[in-house]
Amino acid sequence: MDETRELTRDERAAIQKLVTKMCANYQRGYGCLPLECECYMLGKWWTGAYCRYFQSAVLPLDPALEAALTGGAVDMCSCAVCGKAFPSKNRQIYCSAACAKKAQRRQQRDHMRKKRG
Repeated sequence: MDETRELTRDERAAIQKLVTKMCANYQRGYGCLPLECECYMLGKWWTGAYCRYFQSAVLPLDPALEAALTGGAVDMCSCAVCGKAFPSKNRQIYCSAACAKKAQRRQQRDHMRKKRG
């Protein structure tokens, strides 16, 4: 079984951000709707037991945090355009469609410059 450790400041901030923005069971004025109390994950200081809904539906939205909390390995790459780290899928080299479009425009521009010159 995994040994528990204290969460880092960045991990706690990422958990709070995910809960407040992405969790369907959380409502700001009420907390956790199914439990009718404050959200368990907002007061989390140690790794170990997590809310089942958070672990299955919300945590996969942030693969880097999921890898840090569950101990799984996620292959992270840096974007060829902006340099931002992102989890790689197959042979993907851009973090988003916007970066892919920027790279395509740059390649087309360079091609046309070479063709004209």
